[in-house]
Parts: sequence; structure tokens; C-alpha cells
Amino acid sequence: MNQNHQFPPEYFKNSQDILETSLGQLGAYQSWRAYDPGAKHNVDERYAALPALTKRDIREHFPQGFVPPGHDYQKGLDSGEIQLASTSGSSDAIRVTNIWYQPWWDAAERASWKLNSHTARLATGNHPEAILVNARNVGIISDDVDLPFEKRRLDRFLYLNEKTNPTAWSPELMNRMIHELDVFKPVILEANASFLAKLCRYAAAKKVKVYQPGLIVFTYEFPSRIFYRQIRRVFTSPAISSYGSTETGYVFMECEAGKLHQNSEACRVDFQPFKPEHGGPLIGRILVTTFNNPWYYMLRFDVGDIVRLDETQQCACGRNSGLIASSIEGRFINATLTCDGRLITLRALDDVMSTLEGLEEYRLEQPSPCVCVLHMAGQRRDKSAFGKEAAAILRKVYGKKADISIVHEEFLAPEDSGKYSLAKTLFPLNIKDYLDTN
Repeated sequence: MNQNHQFPPEYFKNSQDILETSLGQLGAYQSWRAYDPGAKHNVDERYAALPALTKRDIREHFPQGFVPPGHDYQKGLDSGEIQLASTSGSSDAIRVTNIWYQPWWDAAERASWKLNSHTARLATGNHPEAILVNARNVGIISDDVDLPFEKRRLDRFLYLNEKTNPTAWSPELMNRMIHELDVFKPVILEANASFLAKLCRYAAAKKVKVYQPGLIVFTYEFPSRIFYRQIRRVFTSPAISSYGSTETGYVFMECEAGKLHQNSEACRVDFQPFKPEHGGPLIGRILVTTFNNPWYYMLRFDVGDIVRLDETQQCACGRNSGLIASSIEGRFINATLTCDGRLITLRALDDVMSTLEGLEEYRLEQPSPCVCVLHMAGQRRDKSAFGKEAAAILRKVYGKKADISIVHEEFLAPEDSGKYSLAKTLFPLNIKDYLDTN
């Protein structure tokens, strides 16, 4: 598939080098050698023949199975050249520890900035940046005591939030966030869409003016259209999505034209389409191989996300190198099923839920196929009519026979991972059942 796209000159060389080193010298991939058709095939064919790397694989072979020859893992830790970073466990409920090499991460981030005109102009590497995310994911945790400004300031970064549960935010804390935005004047505001939406609901209700940064970058979790609409009531700044993971760095960046461009300087992306009845060939999962990380070789890592490829593979922004996606459809763990077994991505669900007037937050759970429990929060007083409208919307998606239950909530809290879950099944799904192996 990849030969149908344009790539920078080093792309295939990087792909080849990572492949040869991983299969030839790293313990984590030793069993993969039997799948490799060999050097007589081109690099895309060789990659396509290989399995996917999972978090379970990482736990089984970490750390030595991923560190290439010539690098001493323990010496790297002792010297501070590398560190350890744990993931939140949101993709498959498995928490893993990874090797963190800051220069690699920074280089991948800089490469991603080239893929959007706003970041290319504003992100200098020295720009002040405010971050509003769950402290469980990034920053300093302090649930019992509100931390002063100086304790949350690190170099050019300001962490606006130190709490793990935004439902515990007090009016005083949100006033502090708004004030600090005005004092710090960030060029870029990086945020969980759900956290920023909560702050914006408060600011809009209080009719408080909020400092407008040069750019808002959504990251860490799926940016619901509902949250986006709430944010737009307060912020007029350009807003884009940056997509990646702890293991793979910066993978896609949304351009000013609204499409997502592969960060092909920093990683390889292999796309595996779903079967047509589940959205293929444009919808499928992605496997990511990292480039230029001398300490940690990630080969065909299953990041757990579903992507919709852009059908034209052309963009009005003029950047046509690498894969172009029209949307990130959400994590596979947040996909649900219709009564006839068709896969519904989080994006597809969110598109219809965003049409429900007055909805502020939601979480859809499926205890079993064709059974849906919708937890919903909003300001509408007519709860009965509110719930009936929601149920009618869901039956159009999941089927007329769907058993729909509505639970009205005052507010919803994030998962243990620190991120909001908008949808999930409570029974296991195997992504291999949905992939088009042909």
C-alpha cells in the first residue's frame, strides 16, 4: 500500500534499517523472523507479513528485548540519559513501562510542527505553553492541596491543573486557571478537550473573558464534537489535534485544512483496513514503527486506535507526503456494536450524539450486544424528554430492537487512566475479527 504514497527520501531506508536490526538482533522480535519473506521482497511486503506488537509483548520482553546492541540499559538509566515512563493503560487496560529518551521525543515533536502552518509559525521550541490535562497523565499530582503557580511552572511550561478528577474543581480553582492564562499568556494551550470544555462551561456561565492563545492543541484523548462546541463558546483561537502515544511519539498532526498528516520523518505507519461491513477499506487500525530512537525499537506497535484514511490522499494545504487521514475514529476499546454486529466507531457515535441539544457529557456502555446504557449530563430540566430524544438517536444507530437505558447524571468523571471514556463494551472484542485479511 505505501508505494502509492509520497514519502521523504529517508523513509524507506529508515523502515529497512529498523526492520533488519529488530529481526536480526533484538529478542522481542526473535519469533517474528519466521514471518519475514526475506530480502527478495520489498520493504512494504516484508512489513505486511509481520505480526503486530502489543502491550503484552512489551511487558514480556521489556526492557532488554527492545534495546539495540551497543546501548547499556542500566548505564543509560544511571547516567540519566534515559528514564522510565508508564502509560495510562487506556488502550487495552494494560499499563506498561517504556524507555523514555527525551531527545527523540523532542525531535519527533519538532518534525510534527512542520505539518501545520500555525505550529510552523508559533512553535519555536522556546514558546510559552500552558497545559490543561489530567495530572495523572502529565504534570504534578496534588489532589488535597492547591499548588501555587511556582510549583506548577517548569521552564516554558505551565501546568494549569494538578487534580486527577476535574469534578472536584472548585470555582476558585477555575478562576485561578483563567487568571493564570491571562498572566502567563501562552502562545499555545495544550489540552484534553474534556478538561478545557469543563473550564469553558464555567467561563461561559459566568460570562468571564478568557485570554486567547495563538493556538489550541488537543491531545491525550478523543476530542468530542460536544466538547469542541463548548470550547468554541469561549475561545476563538485556531484549534487542531495532535495524535500520538508514549510509545510512538508524534504520529499525525492536523493541518490548517483539517486533515491529519503522517509525521513520516519520525515514524512509519502501516494501515490495516476493516472488512467492508465494518467501514473498510477506508476505516481500519494503524501499526506504528518509530524512527531515530537509539534506545527503544518499536516495530509495528498496535496503538489501539482506528483511523479513517482520506479517500483522495491529497490536501489543500499542499502537504502530500505520507499517509493522510480524514479523522481519528477513536480507540478500538471505545468501539461498540449494533444489534446486527456492525462495528460503530467512537467518531460515528459522537457525530450523532452531538446533535442532541443540551447534552454536555455522555458515556455509553454496552453490557451485552444490543443492550445500551447511556449515562448523560446536561442542563435541560425536561429529563424525561431529554432521555427519550437520546434513546431515539441511539436506536437509529444501533437498531430498532436495541434495549436502551438512560441514566441521568449531574456530571461524569474520568476513568482510572485519567481520560474520559465516551463509549465501551463490557464484553471483549477482538480486533482481528474485524480486519479484512484479504
